[in-house]
Amino acid sequence: MDINEDVVRHLTELRRRLLIVSACFLVSMCGGLYLSPRILKYIKSSSTAASVEWNVFSFTDGLFIYLRCAFLLAMLCTLPILLYQTWAFVRPGLTLKEAKGTLAYVPFSFLLFLGGISFSYFLVFPMMLRFMMQMNQTIGATETYGIDKYFVFLFSVVFPLGIAFEMPLVMLFLTRLGLLTPERLRTSRKYAYVGLAIVGASISPPDFVSHLSVTVPLLLLFEISAFLSNRFARRHAAAPAYPYPDPGPA
Repeated sequence: MDINEDVVRHLTELRRRLLIVSACFLVSMCGGLYLSPRILKYIKSSSTAASVEWNVFSFTDGLFIYLRCAFLLAMLCTLPILLYQTWAFVRPGLTLKEAKGTLAYVPFSFLLFLGGISFSYFLVFPMMLRFMMQMNQTIGATETYGIDKYFVFLFSVVFPLGIAFEMPLVMLFLTRLGLLTPERLRTSRKYAYVGLAIVGASISPPDFVSHLSVTVPLLLLFEISAFLSNRFARRHAAAPAYPYPDPGPA
């Protein structure tokens, strides 16, 4: 009976957390619908999109772009709330030290995601777009770009790099769980370099400068992540194992 009561209590708590996240998403979605015209005008006025003529090939293209822009803005605004609510849900099962340590992941994860999006939008995406346009001009094609294809291409470049910038926190979290050790990092470094080079080549134009501009930051992120992981592992190994009281409810 006690087990059933615990399950019901956890499910009730999970439902409350999900309702908070859903409410934040709906409010952000409404704000995104209001701000979408301004965001689209800002993107259109940038130097990258100024030379591209946006065209629509169906009556619903404009509507879908508005909805997609609002949805992505709502996801971006809801991300820190989702991360915090996830932390608050698992907090009763953590020690005081673990609760304080994992709480720092919430703002840093959001800031790293924003940094990855900014890096890809202001640096990587313009290079890729210019390269693709030059290729189309080289073969003598008439350039007529649809607004839907433009944004699909934009999001396929920007968001993967935003996720890739989460690498330091992911590696640090795996180190906290004991799944990643300095020894494993040393043995897997060369494989990680090859994998990151392949990822950089996949999301960058096939010219040397563009490839380096994407791959080098990914390698630097890996080295920063490895340094933080090794430092945490050494500090954790040297720290005495003192018991910590469980924190109170969120």
